[in-house]
Amino acid sequence: MLWEQHSCWTRAAIVSLVFDLPNVDAVVGRLLRNPVDFENTLRFFYGDSIASRFKDLLTEHLTLSADLVKALKAGNTQEAQELERKWYENGEKIAVFLGRINPYWSAEQWRMLMRHHLDLVKAEAGAILEGNHEASIGIYDEIEQQAMVMADVMASGIINQFGVR
Repeated sequence: MLWEQHSCWTRAAIVSLVFDLPNVDAVVGRLLRNPVDFENTLRFFYGDSIASRFKDLLTEHLTLSADLVKALKAGNTQEAQELERKWYENGEKIAVFLGRINPYWSAEQWRMLMRHHLDLVKAEAGAILEGNHEASIGIYDEIEQQAMVMADVMASGIINQFGVR
């Protein structure tokens, strides 16, 4: 559910930012609750420190995403390129972090998942910015499916590590 919410509220935030909707602050606020929800769930298995670190990494991911959309919308190519570099770097940090905390998760698997996620969100934002709404919907369909893969990987790793049934 957390990965699905991550995808859903990311899309909502992109749309609100691109079209300057009056709900942008509320939507971004809800999106930024997602890392806290992850933290609360992961705390049960990994403790405060690890859960808090994941929250921080995911918050950075979302903040960079929003800043990237704003830079793209403003046509600031140089800033957008730098933010995109930092965004992918953050994805790498998330992958390495997750690969370290659970022996049933590999950094390489999370690296591939995060890269795919970032590529899809980037494509979705681009389609929305270009006004290609049909394409953005198709990309979001892919994002939803990919979020379920991420959720399955996370859940199966926790089940295997802790014997949760």
